[in-house]
This record gives sequence, structure tokens and C-alpha cells, in this order.
Amino acid sequence: CRICQKGKIKFFLNSPFDKEKYERLLNGLEVREISLNEVEKNKDSRVDSQFWTTKIYYNQHLDYKKIGDILTKSQYGISIAMNEEGIGYPIYRMNEIHNLLCDLEVDKYADIALKEAKKFILKDGDVLFNRTNSFEWVGRTGIYYKNELDDRDYVFASYLVRFNTNDNIILPEYLNIFLNCKYGVLDIKRRARQSINQTNVNPEEVKEMQIPILSMKLQNRLKEFLISASNKEKKSKGLYYSAEKLLLSELGLENFNPSNEKISIKTLKESFLKTGRLDSEYYQPKYDDYLKKVLSYKNGYELLGKCCIIKDKNFMPKDDEEYRYIELANVRSNAQITDCNILLGKELPTRARRKVNTGDVIVSSIEGSLESCALITEEYNNSLCSTGFYVVNSEKLNSESLLTVFKSSLILNLMKKGCSGTILTNIAKEEFAKLPIPLLKQGVQDEIASYIKQSMGYSKKVKELLEISTKSVEIAIDKDEQTAQNFLDRQTLIAYYNE
Repeated sequence: CRICQKGKIKFFLNSPFDKEKYERLLNGLEVREISLNEVEKNKDSRVDSQFWTTKIYYNQHLDYKKIGDILTKSQYGISIAMNEEGIGYPIYRMNEIHNLLCDLEVDKYADIALKEAKKFILKDGDVLFNRTNSFEWVGRTGIYYKNELDDRDYVFASYLVRFNTNDNIILPEYLNIFLNCKYGVLDIKRRARQSINQTNVNPEEVKEMQIPILSMKLQNRLKEFLISASNKEKKSKGLYYSAEKLLLSELGLENFNPSNEKISIKTLKESFLKTGRLDSEYYQPKYDDYLKKVLSYKNGYELLGKCCIIKDKNFMPKDDEEYRYIELANVRSNAQITDCNILLGKELPTRARRKVNTGDVIVSSIEGSLESCALITEEYNNSLCSTGFYVVNSEKLNSESLLTVFKSSLILNLMKKGCSGTILTNIAKEEFAKLPIPLLKQGVQDEIASYIKQSMGYSKKVKELLEISTKSVEIAIDKDEQTAQNFLDRQTLIAYYNE
């Protein structure tokens, strides 16, 4: 193909031009013929085929505006080194946005002064858009709602962009849902620029996207669904906190303050000759304090390799079968799994080699993500997960208790102690198997299981509410607003009777 003198991108056949043959050639192919003027009208003069051949559906009965025309502000996040020690402001990253919502907790902190932080402190209704990551995750969008039980201010990282809407035209909840529905995702993906290691979507191109202007009546109903989902998410988190608090009380860790000393003096016999480790991190005094706590637990303990089964046998997927695949980015801070892809075996990455079953607990082995633990529910039975996880279960601890133990500060610190490596530090199987696991009393286990099951029940309702919200926007675009309203009415009635 080439651009001819008249400013048209044309295809030329080697034989004399035959219109019917030309049309047959194009039939069924992802091909478009566009004028040079149309290319030049694009803000970035896009000439890549994906951008022009992707077909975006517009409902002729709806009014559309550019997203840029309904925003009052767009802002990049702060670029700064982050820490895991809780120093400074908690900071959102891409992997803390799931199911249209910003997670209630984050793992990293930004040590910045209040004057600088004020520019990036999040407020209710801020929409966060992930502008750069893998092609799969770029464009992930969520809305921030402040947790009333958490008085901290949160900021956001530079690879996120904050969008604020003109509420007289578009509510932030509706913008968030639109960017997550099939039409928004398709338009975002066609604008994505892929390179070897990452994909980028320029926020200025997001502003060029067309969004249908739905009635305020429908937008306000969507807002109610998102707020209801957020409130149920908070209830889910509160129940998980109850399970965690019970565990800490049982282990005597409620008011526990480990040593903050950074120096430890060991003899050669006490250190390298005994452990084979010379790295200073391994010998931090705080780890000795945590170890003493679990070793002195009144109901006893066992090494993980004895009280648990570590499922590390490789599973070879069949090329033509579909599998649900769990990656680190799919595990939320509340131990829930979300946004998993279903892929053919031949499409799976080589690290997709762990098969999981209902009741298994998956635990990240990678330092910096050790808190990424999740319980495999019936929904994810026979799924595959990355080899970056350990898959464990136990006959001596129920799955909910095992999950809570792995997410406790006690085991997280002992896992961090066991991590080693250079480029990618992780905890090897030998160190993992040596972790001391407290053998909780059955009554404590039953109570923890009750809290976790209730927590997961609320999380399931959250997912259902958000799926209904997304589906209703797609119905409004596919058909009309009244059909979308009727759909919401039916789903509200079903939810009422299910309660």
C-alpha cells in the first residue's frame, strides 16, 4: 500500500485494476481505506493498522462527546522511590486497582513532604487510569472511595493518571464503568502503543475517545451500584480484619513490637557454618523476635514441610484446551482472586505450570509480593497458576486459617528472612519448608473460617454488583437506556430476594 497524490491510501494490484476483484480481495480482511486528511486530523497522526482497522460501535440514537471535553482535570501521579516500611504516604500502583475499584490497602509508601503530597492526595470520586504496563493490564481503571475506618491520605504513582469529570455532564462512576466496559476497553486497546517490554496509552488519546452521554437518572443509578459495591468491599475487609485480629490475639502478637535494631553480632559457628547464609538481612534481630513468638506458642508448631503439602509438580497444559490462569497481578490485598484470563494451553506462558484445586492456598515466593496469598474457591478449581506461587494445603489447619497465617506479620517476616538471590530475590523451597507453622486450636480455626467465609461472601456480591453495572452500560449502548433501566430493575429485585 502507499499514499497516492490525491491523499488516499490505496492498494494496487499487479494486474490491470478490476473493481470486483479488488472488493473480493478486501472482503473479510481487516482493511480500511482512509484519506491522508483523516490521518492528519488525529492528534498523534496515527498510521498503525490496529488503530484504523478496529471497529468502534456508536449508537446513532445517543449523543457523544470527547472524554477530554467532559473532564475538569487530568493529572499524572508522582514519580518517587517507594518503600515497604510504612514511611510516608500510602501510594497506589497499577496492581492495586481491581474490578472497577481501588483496593482498600496498598503495599508501598512514598516518603514525601506534606507540601508536595497535597498535589497528589486522592479524593472521593477520583478515577485512576493505568497508562503503562503490559498490553493486558494497560488501561485498567478504578474509582477511589475513602475508607472511613482509615484516616490516612493516599497518593498515586506516576504510571497512573487521575481523571476528574464535570459532574453536570458525566459522573465519575459512569466514566469509570465506561472505560471498563467492552466498548471502552476496545477503544483503549486500539490506541495502545506496544514495545518490547511494555505498552503505553497516552492520556491525551484517551481524551479523544467518544463517550455516550447517558441521562443523569441512569448515571445516578450506576453511582448507587458502585457505592454499594464499595461499602460491601469495606464490610468484607472488616471481616477479614476480625479473622486477623483473632489470630494475632491467639499468638500473643496484639501489642508485639519486634526489635528495630539493625545490627546483629554472630560468630561464624552461629551464622554461616550453621545456616550457609552471609547476607545481613537474614540476621536482623526482629526476625529472631518473631521466631521466638511462634516457637513459644502454647498449642505448639510444626515445620511447614511436615504439616502441609507443597504441590510443586509441573502440569503440562494441552494446547487446545482452555484454562483459567492466575498471575500475581490477579491477587488482591484482601486475598481475593480477580480479573483472570481464560487462555488456550498454547497461549499460556511457560510459567503457567501449577494446577490448583478448591481449598488450596497459593503463596507468592517473590520478595516484594510475599503478601500476595489467596484461597482457591470452587470458581477457580482446576485453574493454573504461575510458578511464582507455592501451592499448599494441610490436614492440620483448615484452608481459611492457613491463609490467615500466611498473611500474618509473623509468617510474612519469616518468609522475608528466608528470601535470597540477586536480580530476583525469592524464598527457595528448602527455606519455605522450614517455616514454623503454629498449630491453632480447632475452636480458633473454626472462628477464623467463619470470618473468612463471610468476607468472601461479601466480595462475591461486590463482583456481581460491578458486573451488573458494566453490563447495563453495554446494554444502553447496544440498545437504549430504557432497556438498561429495565435490566437494573430486574437485577435489583433479584438481589433483594437473595438477601
